[in-house]
Amino acid sequence: MYRTHNCGELRREHVGKSVSLAGWIDAIRDHGGVLFIDLRDHFGITQVVLQDDTILKSTGKESVVSFWGTVGERGGDTINKSIPTGEIELRADEFEILGVSERSLPFEISESRTTSEAVRLKYRFLDLRNPALHRDIVLRSKITSFIRRQMEDMGFLEIQTPILTASSPEGARDYIIPSRKHKGMFYALPQAPQIFKQLLMTSGFDKYFQIAPCFRDEDARADRSPGEFYQVDFEMSFATQEDVFAAAEKMLYSVFKEFSDKKISAPPFPRITYADAMLKYGSDKPDLRNPLAIDDLSDFFAGVDFAPFRGKPVRGIVTPDCVKMPKSFFENMLSYSAEIGMKGLGYISVLADFEYKGPIVKFLSDEKLKILKERLNLNKDDVLFFISDKPGEVDKLAGQIRSELGKRLKLTDAERHEFCFITDFPMYGIDGETGGIEFVHNPFSMPQGGMDALLNKDPLEIKAYQYDIVCDGVELSSGAVRNHRRDIMVKAFEIAGYSRETVEAKFPALYNAFRYGAPPHAGMAPGLDRIVMLLTGNENIREVTAFPMNSAAQDLLLGAPGEITEKQLREAHIKIR
Repeated sequence: MYRTHNCGELRREHVGKSVSLAGWIDAIRDHGGVLFIDLRDHFGITQVVLQDDTILKSTGKESVVSFWGTVGERGGDTINKSIPTGEIELRADEFEILGVSERSLPFEISESRTTSEAVRLKYRFLDLRNPALHRDIVLRSKITSFIRRQMEDMGFLEIQTPILTASSPEGARDYIIPSRKHKGMFYALPQAPQIFKQLLMTSGFDKYFQIAPCFRDEDARADRSPGEFYQVDFEMSFATQEDVFAAAEKMLYSVFKEFSDKKISAPPFPRITYADAMLKYGSDKPDLRNPLAIDDLSDFFAGVDFAPFRGKPVRGIVTPDCVKMPKSFFENMLSYSAEIGMKGLGYISVLADFEYKGPIVKFLSDEKLKILKERLNLNKDDVLFFISDKPGEVDKLAGQIRSELGKRLKLTDAERHEFCFITDFPMYGIDGETGGIEFVHNPFSMPQGGMDALLNKDPLEIKAYQYDIVCDGVELSSGAVRNHRRDIMVKAFEIAGYSRETVEAKFPALYNAFRYGAPPHAGMAPGLDRIVMLLTGNENIREVTAFPMNSAAQDLLLGAPGEITEKQLREAHIKIR
């Protein structure tokens, strides 16, 4: 028997018992022939006392050892209050070395998170021994299990969908796989189970979910993996947008309440239209922990002869008590505005007795300043920042300034998790390269107004039953009420430049299924990796993924992507150009 107990289990009540422990040597302290060893396993750390220093000759830190002996009590200054087993120690009589580690480690386990990413990922099996990272992966498992129970309790049926599927134009690049049996033909890994879950609804299942792997060949970000990621994918028959929101709210509120000690915004989460989010927060994924809001001042400045604002939309952000900030604060904000492409960042300071200071003040009459004060409810010591640029850019820039002000003024409350739904996304937009009409988000969404809107409205004015759920400025999920009618599907794609024949060829299963009666259905897919990232307080999704790729989409541990043999290429009918 390698062990009778684990390294996080022994307590005072075990004193005097004969036990065995097995684990990795976390640290060794040699006190003149008496060794004090911190033994670590999945469950914790226990101190082992060994009156035999011969072990030092054959092994060292990170070696795997089994010890037999008696549990002893630690007293006085020897008690370690920082660990649960700190009141006891194992006084070992025997040991067996089970696995020897090289004495020179690539990095200290406890300091792995400060090591370069390339080294960490190459030696990920060592990196994962770091107790902090280890706990986060354990927590991910618990969160996944909890979510699964929540979905089952709400009546969702777990169904797996295929990994090998057909390539389809869903937005990101596909990972493609050549077929050995069908020369010149290719499979694709699913970007999401989108079509399959819609087919499940047309098959008569009422509610579906799965912890679904998704594969997209896209560039990495802090909150996006470059290869695969996981979604809590779910779909509901005969469901409205609000039905989906209710299910998502229940699941997300429950999981955040269970695994976070921060204040959680309670359901119902705020519903914010896409247009309002862009205007008020400058982002379609606003961080509501930041209390700052953006005001549209375009009409106010329409009659003001100030050249930088002339003929352009203007946004304003009121920051309370900002007058007290040092001069360097304003200089740094000006530098930041230049970094993000702004030509300047104007502002007005509200001084005592409502005197106004700033380069824009001289262009405003006393009457205008009075209107501004009442409109924005300005108070003493407030600073009003101005952002102006061309339409389409001004909101994005204002959003970046809002976020930066919230960060620099320490207004964003890190002790809360704030959720909201973003609704009413535009169905179509303009392709920046071709100038033609294109889908903005999910092409399988139902347009608001149905066929009537597609026939009679300007495409750029059509809203879709599309929605996102956002938490702390992170987009957790996209979803939609699906298009379940073939005639509306064909017309929607036709507006975006796809013929009926193309739709039938690209989406044959869905096109065919809609011929035989499809129920109204809707769903969404919160990102599991992002949920865990927020709950663990990490800022990079790779910290909550057991074996992630690096930002260049390389697996440094196994060496992927890598070359394959000529035989493998020939079997797949592939020739490298």
